[in-house]
Amino acid sequence: MAQYSENYQWLLQKFNTVMEKNQDLGKAVRDAGPIDEKNSQLVQLAAAAATKAEGAVHSHVKRALKAGATPDEIYHTIVLLTSTIGFPNVAAALSWARDIIED
Repeated sequence: MAQYSENYQWLLQKFNTVMEKNQDLGKAVRDAGPIDEKNSQLVQLAAAAATKAEGAVHSHVKRALKAGATPDEIYHTIVLLTSTIGFPNVAAALSWARDIIED
């Protein structure tokens, strides 16, 4: 599985300084509290699903897997959103997660 999408690679090339600062911010907020890396990625995955951000769902599924999350934990994270964001949005997010998990 590719580490970065084509669009993310373009962003890194076009806006390198901005992207570096964004990565620094992401690390700073993850390091600011007691939530471990796996759970941090699952929280961010839920936010990505809730905001219908397909690329971010792909990214956080990859990161969650790398941090030790299982496919079932990833799917459950998304399914837990059903009463909050609605089944159609959950179904879409599950399909985006499957893009990565079943790749």
